[in-house]
Parts: sequence; structure tokens; C-alpha cells
Amino acid sequence: MVTSTQVLLAARPVGEPTDDDFRIVETDLPALAEGQVLLRTLFLSLDPYMRGRMSEAKSYAEPVALGDVMVGQTVCEVIESRSDRRAVGDVVLAYTGWQTHAVADARATRRLDPASAPVSTALGVLGMPGFTAYAGLLEIGRPQAGETVVVAAATGPVGSAVGQIARLKGARAVGIAGGAEKTRALVEEFGFDAAVDHRSPTFRADLAAATADGIDVYFENVGGHVADEVTRRLNTYARVPVCGLVADYNATEAPTGPDRLPGYMRRILTQSLTVRGFIQSEFVPTHHEAFLRDMGAWVADGSVRYREDVVDGLTNAPEAFRGMLAGRNFGKVVIKVGR
Repeated sequence: MVTSTQVLLAARPVGEPTDDDFRIVETDLPALAEGQVLLRTLFLSLDPYMRGRMSEAKSYAEPVALGDVMVGQTVCEVIESRSDRRAVGDVVLAYTGWQTHAVADARATRRLDPASAPVSTALGVLGMPGFTAYAGLLEIGRPQAGETVVVAAATGPVGSAVGQIARLKGARAVGIAGGAEKTRALVEEFGFDAAVDHRSPTFRADLAAATADGIDVYFENVGGHVADEVTRRLNTYARVPVCGLVADYNATEAPTGPDRLPGYMRRILTQSLTVRGFIQSEFVPTHHEAFLRDMGAWVADGSVRYREDVVDGLTNAPEAFRGMLAGRNFGKVVIKVGR
């Protein structure tokens, strides 16, 4: 019998999640049935979508039930197997959530090759965030050579990939991030053409200077005041893939002030804008194979770089999650669960 340390959803958060919204327990796992594997979690991915899964509000996926393990993608080692598909010692991609050990159907796992790339990248640049950037930008944004692509939360795992893919396609990449360290890294480390600090009092003027010819593609990760300023700079026929709106994920009420939706809709009409929300899973059948091929090659040859923000210990996941939602991370947030 194996005991798993698990982080459960204890309450629906109101605003920013607190420690009281989580509960850490020890649970004995059942014996394996035929076709199952016992997994030891090596890395847990933390992603903004998890905040929506903590709420009962209607969304594209069912909420986590109170008392259930928090959801999340994981990289795990197989430590026991009753399946011909997986052997003890295999390292796999799974969706077992915030826990140290789990029992899973072997068919729901994907074997990883530790020799091809660090296995944690299967949760970031070579995983769901990287695929989100790849599919959303190429299918909806469709950047053309010489166009200007702007992405918010640009040092995150999605945003940094968006900018680098845009440059590989011949477009200019302008990243928006918070603080001098992040904006400097966008240019010096990730190869963006320009970077703008959304915390600066001169943000509007800085954005205008960085996008002198307007914006042809805006990859939306944030919303809020960043989206307000970017919208002013959109060119006719601009495309806006809407991936996330993290600025509002902890909101408890509608924003105050005048209703600006009519003006936004008028801009969509008069400038022939394409604004398209998406969930990355809808593109898996058509784009995932190409993503694995292309992004694997780009990471291997250094064309696409990445950063990871690694936090040690499962019990630190709630605090790391809060920090991620507030933008305190730099790169893909992963919890190092096992060694």
C-alpha cells in the first residue's frame, strides 16, 4: 500500500485563493487493477486555468468538486505497472493533479524521452503552454512577415513562445511584461524586437513607440489595462487570439466605470478585427503532431528558449499558485514534487 500526500480543494475562493481554500491530507491508494499504473509525481504544472476550475461558474470544463484533489498535469515515474503499455521506470506525462502518488489508467499517460529534453519541459515549452502558443498564434493570429505581433504576459510560458514563434515566421515581436528585469530578458534572452513595461507610468507612450506601424496580431493573455491600451493600436484586419484574461481571474465584481463594450464592438466592426477565443484542446487533432515536431526542433537548436520557475515541495503549491496569478513568477511555474 502506498500513501499519497494530496492537496484538496477545501472551499471555493472569494478573490485571491487563501490557504483555507486548500487542505493537505495523506491518503492510502488502492491496489492496481488490470491496465493501471502506480505513479510517483516528479513535477506538477501550475497554470492559470486552475483558478477557473476552483469556481462553480459555468466554463468549458467541470469545476473541481469540494474535497477532490486539485487538477493539474504532471510528469511522473512509473513505480508499479499492470499494463503492457508501461514499464516500471518509465517517465510519463499524466494528469494526476496535486499529489505525490497516483493510480492511473496507462492509456491516459504518454511516455517521455528524458534523453531528448528535460522532462519538466513536457509541462511547459514542449507541453500544453507551448502548444497553446503554437496553435493559437499560427491558426488564429496567422502572422505574416513584416507584421507586428504583441503579446502580454510575455515572459510566461505561453507569451515567451508566442513572441519567438512570431519571429521565426518573419514578424516583429513586442512583449509586454511587468518590471525592468522581465522586459530586459525579453530582448536579451528571448530575442524580442522590443519590450514594454505595463507598470510604467509612460506605458501608453512606450507602447506607441514600440508599435509605430500599429499592431497586426495581439495575443491576449491578460486583459485589464494592458488590453485597453493595446486595442488603441490595432490595425485594420488585426487578429486577436484570446487565450486568457488573468487580470480578472480573482475579481469578485464587475469593474466600475462606464460601459466600454459598445466602443470595443464598434472598433471590431469598423476595423474589421478578428477576435477569437480558444481552448488549446480544440486544436490537438489538427496541430499537435506538427507542434511536437516543430517545437521539439526549435528547442533543440536554440531557436526557442524557455525559462522555468521551479518551486520545491508540494506543500508550497498554494503559495506558488497565488504568486503566479499575481505575476510574481518568471517563466513556467513547476512544483518539484519528487526526486
